[in-house]
This record gives sequence, C-alpha cells and structure tokens, in this order.
Amino acid sequence: MSLIVHIDTSLENAFVCLANNGAIVQTVTNAVQKEHASFVHEAVQQMVQSQLLKWSDVSAIAVTEGPGSYTGLRVGMSSAKGLCYALNLPLIVISTLDMIAAGLIDAQNKDETAKRLYCPLIDARRMEVFTAVYDDQLDIIEQPQAKILDAHSYETLLQEQNMVFGGSGASKFEKICLHPKATFAKTINLPAAMCRLAIEKWVKKDFADLAISQPFYLKEHQTIPSPSVGS
Repeated sequence: MSLIVHIDTSLENAFVCLANNGAIVQTVTNAVQKEHASFVHEAVQQMVQSQLLKWSDVSAIAVTEGPGSYTGLRVGMSSAKGLCYALNLPLIVISTLDMIAAGLIDAQNKDETAKRLYCPLIDARRMEVFTAVYDDQLDIIEQPQAKILDAHSYETLLQEQNMVFGGSGASKFEKICLHPKATFAKTINLPAAMCRLAIEKWVKKDFADLAISQPFYLKEHQTIPSPSVGS
C-alpha cells in the first residue's frame, strides 16, 4: 500500500489530496491564491486526521514543481520539503505541464484511430503562456517554453495532427485560433492526473533529492499577474 499526499499550489486554484495506490481518497481545494500558504498546512493536517491516519502511515509527499505562479511554486515546494524532512519521507516532484497534459489525455475518448497532440497552456501575462506539447503517451514533442500567443501559434503542428489545448491560458488562445484541428478542453481532473503520475514515480522509486530540489520557474522570478491569477 502507498499513501501519498499530493500538493499543488502552482496555479490559481490549489489542492491537496491523499491517494491510496493512486486512487484518490480525499481532495481539498482552495480558490484564493493569496491564501495558498496557510491553506496547505491546515488542509494536509486535517486531511490526514479525517482519514484516521497517523503520519507514519504516509508513504511519500508529491508536489508540482512548476512552471506557474512564482510565489505559489515556492509555497508548494517549501511545504512539501518541510514535511519530507520532518517525517523522513521521499519527495516526488511532478511538472505542472505534465500534470495538465495527463489530465487532457485522460479526458479524451480513447479512439486508436484519432491520434492527437496535447498542449497545456498556463496563463502568464498578457498573451504569454507557459506551454509544451505532448503525444498521447505523454512523450514531449515540444519542450517547455514561455510563448507569446498569436493566431499562427502551433500552425505547423496543426497542419499535421489534431491538437487538444487546455489549462488556465487556453481561453486566450481559443479566442484567436480558428484552426479546425484545434479543440479546447473545458474541464481537467488535475488531482487525478497528478495522482497517476505520482504513483508511476513511486513504483519506479523515482524520488527527488531533497537537498537540491527547487521550483521550475521556466522564467526566472516569473509570476502570473492578472485580475484572476495573482501571486
């Protein structure tokens, strides 16, 4: 049995969840970004207690490493590392882009005749997003990058293959992208996607080094300042 606590504060909406062998037991969310720091510690403690667990029952801590909100990434990483140090637990780090892409893949009907590419878009500022492109096996087609969106973004890839876009920056691209091979996901189950990626790393014992693990900012000191997403 593996009981893993998951922490994601990289985006506007934060969550912590507990999963047993990859299956979600409980999820707690927070939609007030400026309260992510206080939310994490209280939510994790209450979640473990509400399941009548002891901390000795927990197998590992998983956290999203970014990219995303600069402040949010620091909150999540420091919280996760603090728990791992205090409880002598292994740390699992998950790319926020990987998590969103996995959620996009999970949300699609599994049709072997309709191969697609998957593109997470994390809102940055103005028309900028943090993004990458994946195939349906979650292999990277385009490496993580900061991109300024315009109507021709991803045009070369869209000429060859259908693409599914999703994430906090997807609405910006949807307004300017008219390509018939582009579709936009409205809902993504991020906790389920994170749990799936974390249990895969747990099985492989793919743990992060506590001493050197740092958030993946993609752009140094990058925040996501917008009316709805502030750091």
